[in-house]
Amino acid sequence: MLTRLSLQDFAVVRSAELEFGAGMTVISGETGAGKSLLVDALGLLSGLRADSGMVRHGAERAELSAEFALGDAPAAAHWLRENELDDGDTCLLRRVIRADGGSRAFINGRAATAAQLAELAGLLVEIHGQHEHQSLLSRHSQLALLDGCAQAQAELVQVRAATRQWSALLAERDALSQQGDVSDRINYLQHQFNELENEDLDPASIETLDATHKRQAHAASLIDACNAAYARLSGEDGASVLDDLQHTRGELGRAAEHEPRLREAEAMLDSAAIQIDEALSLVARIRDDLDADPAQMLELEARLSRLHDLARKHRVLPERLHERHAAIASELEALQGAGERLLKLDAEIEKAREAWRTAAAGLSAKRKAAATTLAKTVSAIIAELGMGGGGFSVDFEPTESDRPDASGAERIEFLIAANAGQPPRPLRKVASGGELSRISLAIEVAALGADAVQTMVFDEVDSGIGGAVAEIVGQKLRALGAQRQVLCVTHLAQVAAQGHAHYRVSKAPVEGITRSAVEPLSATQRIDEIARMLGGVEIGKEVLAAAKKMLQSAA
Repeated sequence: MLTRLSLQDFAVVRSAELEFGAGMTVISGETGAGKSLLVDALGLLSGLRADSGMVRHGAERAELSAEFALGDAPAAAHWLRENELDDGDTCLLRRVIRADGGSRAFINGRAATAAQLAELAGLLVEIHGQHEHQSLLSRHSQLALLDGCAQAQAELVQVRAATRQWSALLAERDALSQQGDVSDRINYLQHQFNELENEDLDPASIETLDATHKRQAHAASLIDACNAAYARLSGEDGASVLDDLQHTRGELGRAAEHEPRLREAEAMLDSAAIQIDEALSLVARIRDDLDADPAQMLELEARLSRLHDLARKHRVLPERLHERHAAIASELEALQGAGERLLKLDAEIEKAREAWRTAAAGLSAKRKAAATTLAKTVSAIIAELGMGGGGFSVDFEPTESDRPDASGAERIEFLIAANAGQPPRPLRKVASGGELSRISLAIEVAALGADAVQTMVFDEVDSGIGGAVAEIVGQKLRALGAQRQVLCVTHLAQVAAQGHAHYRVSKAPVEGITRSAVEPLSATQRIDEIARMLGGVEIGKEVLAAAKKMLQSAA
């Protein structure tokens, strides 16, 4: 719901700030006062192309902003989250238009494109009146409204799911077909696979192979080192380190009778003797395991050479060869089954096509039933709104059925015959702005509850009508305001009296420059404004009494 609209240096408005609540708010004023500037401002905040001519004369830039509460706009709140532009339970749209022709858009204080502004605003507000503002002129919006009337959400989900399945199968078939003759590729991959298959590519095995090769390459020096260590430790070449240690330990043990602290040194030497004895045994085992075998060395070098050659060929490290092997195996399996898969795909595609057709047929049936009801209701309402003899209908145009379409099996367009005897024409081609606004009002009233947008703006919906028809238009707007937030720019007292709130736009010369001002009206001021709209310049007691009665009747 729109809660606040602010204008700075916009056209003839120097500064204006309006606050809005639920229900129907009317905006009135004398001709040329600038009533529709508020609608224009919302249009610019909805992403319409900016014009430097909208900047107030003498100002550097115009600034427009609109704040919306998101409690009744879950789709807009979701859009903001998806685009990382959310900021709590409100949304602030802002547009800056410079006098030199540039403009910038902001969403919740962050820079945004005009396209983003338009996409978000389309979920927050609908403007009915001038053609460039009219959301119902879009065939996409018309289809969405019809689906809402038909309560066809479940059928839409089925159609979209069937579309995704059918599209995925078509894409798979296209990809396989584009491969052409893959026999050469299969032969090439098979050769690579066989080369890798003949080797043990487990990373742990390659690590062990590398360690064994290094050990074998240094076997002679390792054996010499072990022999020298064993000789020194065991005493083969003279005094044994172990014997000297044991002798020293015995001397300290005897001396400890007179100095107990030597017992600790004796224990340390005893522990060292045990460690040296174990080290001697380990060196002996390692020496016995070592064998400088030239034949084994050649075999190890050959295996390592093959692995490094394969790694260079496939441009990976040796320890990653197993991943390349798995990838080749996977591609081979896919290519070898391509022909068989193509045959199966044709059957699966036909099955998916039939599933889509079935789902689309269910959706079409609901749409056509809803279209009949909507056409009858809208036609009756536009007759009440002074367009007797006119008629509303929904045109169905079948789409191409051999390609998946998430929207269903048809395109639709709203048609209108404004007067008796006239052929129905697309709503987007209706010339009169007043007629277009009234038709839009009739559609919104007839489809109430089907449209998720909570704020609706009607600009000059009462153009070209008067009397009883004007009162009916006002009543329809007030009824719509019971379910949606409605803003209506009007010049008719019968419509203005139906509002729950009322703003008046006036203009006057200030320092030789014409400026517009916007003010909310109290209950007493509303009577005066309704009387002005009824009686013109000279307002008598009778006109004031009539204005008061109109307001009381509307309430």
